[in-house]
Amino acid sequence: MQLKKILILVSLVFISIIACKKEKFFTDAGAELKFSVDTVKFDTVFTTVGSATQSFKVYNPYNKSIKISSISLAKGNNSFFRLNINGVSARTVTDIEMEANDSIYIFVEVHVDPNNTNNPMIVQDSIVFITNGTPQDIDLVACGQDVNLINGDDASGTISTNTTWNSLKPYLVYNSMLVDSNITLTIASGTKIYFHHGSRMYVKGTLIATSSGPTEPIVFRNDRLEHWYDDVPGQWAGIYFVSGSKDNRLDFCEIKNAIIGIQSDTMANSNYTVEISNSKILNMNAVGIFGQGTNIKAWNCVIANCGQYALALTIGGSYEFYHCTIYNSWPYANRQTPSLILNNYYQDINGNYHVRPLNNATFGNCIIYGSLENEIVFDAFNASSTFNYKFTNSLLKIADTVATSNFAHWENIYKNNLPGIKNPSTGDFSLDTLAYAKDKGDLTIGGNYPSDILQNSRISFGLPDLGAYERQDNK
Repeated sequence: MQLKKILILVSLVFISIIACKKEKFFTDAGAELKFSVDTVKFDTVFTTVGSATQSFKVYNPYNKSIKISSISLAKGNNSFFRLNINGVSARTVTDIEMEANDSIYIFVEVHVDPNNTNNPMIVQDSIVFITNGTPQDIDLVACGQDVNLINGDDASGTISTNTTWNSLKPYLVYNSMLVDSNITLTIASGTKIYFHHGSRMYVKGTLIATSSGPTEPIVFRNDRLEHWYDDVPGQWAGIYFVSGSKDNRLDFCEIKNAIIGIQSDTMANSNYTVEISNSKILNMNAVGIFGQGTNIKAWNCVIANCGQYALALTIGGSYEFYHCTIYNSWPYANRQTPSLILNNYYQDINGNYHVRPLNNATFGNCIIYGSLENEIVFDAFNASSTFNYKFTNSLLKIADTVATSNFAHWENIYKNNLPGIKNPSTGDFSLDTLAYAKDKGDLTIGGNYPSDILQNSRISFGLPDLGAYERQDNK
């Protein structure tokens, strides 16, 4: 009898111990861990080894121990990353116990071959934590190739001294970047600048991106290098010359797949805010070139395939376009807006209108064409406001209801004729053999720009062709 009592007592003590052990964990639904970071960024530029390690801390903020059901990489075995938790190296770890108000380190390793051009420009994953049924995650971001990383979250994201970028390695802009006031960023021939999703280049100072020729263009584009993303618009924000920026120059550049290719704000002086030559601005889901009371000159340029406007020249200003091909056959939806809009006012948040003079909008030897019946819209505040424009020797897609007899605005224009662009759906904006746009240009304008976008002569054999390309088969 005495032995039976002892066994019962021992059993009760054992049960009590087990119960206490179960109760020591914080088990409330909705429990959340705390972390020292929300994103682990590998700013290291991978050179030869192609690996790097970062760490962060995980905190248990509760006065009881807690059990993390699992810590795992979202991409599992397909991840470039690996975790090390409490000495265990893996992509998934389960049942990690943390004491009350304690913390643990998690080490994250990334392994890529920086010389493998099939790697994505950005390697991404996330670490998923499950605690009491509640998921949390930490983002992981690393360079997949050997690049110069420009990160808007640290000092590298602001160009604060006169700087030159060269073509030895690509530049990757993450979280946007800024060229500061009174600072010049010079970009050399053949340099490639990739932008992560949503990133933008802001220019308060001056950008000089000039290449030696068409075989070594300077490329501004998205950082997704898989072939499927080659022509997908809206993958980064674009280049923004903010108010006060001046004397910018772009020559033999390609700007692709952004929201707004080039945005230029109020002019800083009487010089051109930006000059653009021999360049392509393609596949924007909003606007190719967006001018706001600014001063832009462009020649030998292709501005094409934009979801809203190829050119939006607004709030007055001064604009000159010569031998440009402006073509809009947006394939993703029913575009409602024209290729070109001219405007000389804006309405503020209080409903008040502000009028600024459109001092000049000149188009010479250009092609302005697209899929709409009318690809040019004039939005003047009223008949008495300054609204100066002139189209000379240009092929225009324009509604028959638009009066084009006034010589002050229209001179030798060609209305609604197919220009004869070879294959715009594949990005070939050169002229085919029987193109209507051949030999329709003004010789004086052609003489001012004697070489086309490919540096072929446009004046050696008679009249120049319209647009950025000079047809060569009979020259």
